[in-house]
Amino acid sequence: MKSYVIIGDGIAGSTAAETLRERQPDADITIVTDEGEALYNRILIKEHAKGKLPEVPISIHEEDWYEERDINLEINTLVVDVDVDEHVVRTHDGETLEYDKLLIASGGTPTNLPVENADADGIHHFWTFEDAREIKQHAEESEEAVVVGAGLIGVDLAGVCGAQGLDSKYLMRGKCWWRYALSQEGAEIVHEGLRDIGVEPVFESGVDHFEVDEGGHVTAAVDPNGERFDCDMVGVGIGLDYNTEFMQGTGLETDNGIVVDEYMQTNLEDVYAAGDVTTFYDTITGTYEKNGSWDSAKEQGKIVGINMAEDDQAEEFRMVSTYSVTHFDFPFLSIGHPTEGEEYLEEFYDDQVWRRLALKDGKIIGAVLIGDLAPQNAIKTLIDEEVDIRGKEDAVLAESLDVSEVAPSLEQ
Repeated sequence: MKSYVIIGDGIAGSTAAETLRERQPDADITIVTDEGEALYNRILIKEHAKGKLPEVPISIHEEDWYEERDINLEINTLVVDVDVDEHVVRTHDGETLEYDKLLIASGGTPTNLPVENADADGIHHFWTFEDAREIKQHAEESEEAVVVGAGLIGVDLAGVCGAQGLDSKYLMRGKCWWRYALSQEGAEIVHEGLRDIGVEPVFESGVDHFEVDEGGHVTAAVDPNGERFDCDMVGVGIGLDYNTEFMQGTGLETDNGIVVDEYMQTNLEDVYAAGDVTTFYDTITGTYEKNGSWDSAKEQGKIVGINMAEDDQAEEFRMVSTYSVTHFDFPFLSIGHPTEGEEYLEEFYDDQVWRRLALKDGKIIGAVLIGDLAPQNAIKTLIDEEVDIRGKEDAVLAESLDVSEVAPSLEQ
C-alpha cells in the first residue's frame, strides 16, 4: 500500500488528495496544514470581510468530508523538516510521517513591508479565512484606512474598505494601479471605480514608515514624500513569501517558489508541488511562470494527483487561467499572463469598456478585459492554440471578436 503526504490543504492540496483517492482506493493519504480549519473558498473570503457573506457558504469541506474518503487531515500542524533520503516528514509536535510520494502545496505567507512599525496593531494582511475575519471585525470598528499594494490582493483590500464605508486612501508607488498589466488609460477606469466606492488612489506614493500610539496601534502612514495619512486600520498586499523553509538543505530547486515541470514534478525524486508555491513550466509560453489564481491551483492539484497515482508522467498541466475583480459596477477579468507581454494591443469601446492584449512572439499570452467579458473564450482559445496574430491585429481588437476571423482553422 502506497503512502502519500500532502503539505497544505488549499484547493491544490485538497484536489490532489481527492484525485489520489479516486485512483488509489487503498492508499494511505495524509494532509498536513498549519491552518486551524479545513478547505474553504479563498475567492469568497473577501466577500465575508466586506460584510456581504456569512461564514457558512465559504467553508467547502467539513472534517467529515475527509473521514468519508479515508483521508487523514491534520490541522494546526506545522511541518518543520523533510528528509528526502529517508522519505519522511517531521512536524512541530515530533510526529514522523513516512511517504512514498510527497506533494508540497504549502502556499505562501504575506510579505511584510520593510518599514518601521510594519508589525503594529491594526495592520492587516489578507490571505487566510482568519485574516478575513479579523479584517471584517476591525473594519466595522474603524473610520479611516490606508491600503498598500497596487495589485490584485491590494485591490481586494481596497474593495473591503470601500464596502465597509471607511474613508480610505490607496497608496501606490507608480502612476497607476497594476502598472505591469494595465496602461494608465485603461487603469483610469479602475481608478474611477475605486473613487466610486469611497477609496482615493494616491499615486507615486507608498509607505516610508507607520506612526503608532502609546499602545502600539497604527495611527498614520507616512509616504516617501513626507505626506501623512491618518488611519486606524491598514491593509497590506505586496506579495507572498513562499512556504518552503522546511525543505532547506534538501537540494530542492527554487526560483520565486518551487520549480516544477509540466507534470508538477520537482527536481527531487518522489517530490511534487502544486498551487501558489510553484514556479511551473507553462507549455503554452514555453517558459517558467507564476500564477496565483484559484482555477490554476485546482487544475494543478488534479494533474499532480493523476501523476502521483499513476507513478508516471501521465498528464501535462496546460491551461489558460483567469482572475476576476468584483468590487465595481463593471466586470474586470485577467486572462493568462497579462504582465509578461513584449508588446501590447489595447482598445476602448466605451468609457468603461476596454481590452488589452499582451503579446509575445506575435502570440497572445494574456489579456485584461474591463466592462465586457464576452471575448474571453475567444481569447483563451487563441492563447491555448498559440495562434500567431500578426497581421490580424484589427480582428483581435474587433468589439465582437470572432476566432474564425483570426484563425479560420479554429472553431470558437
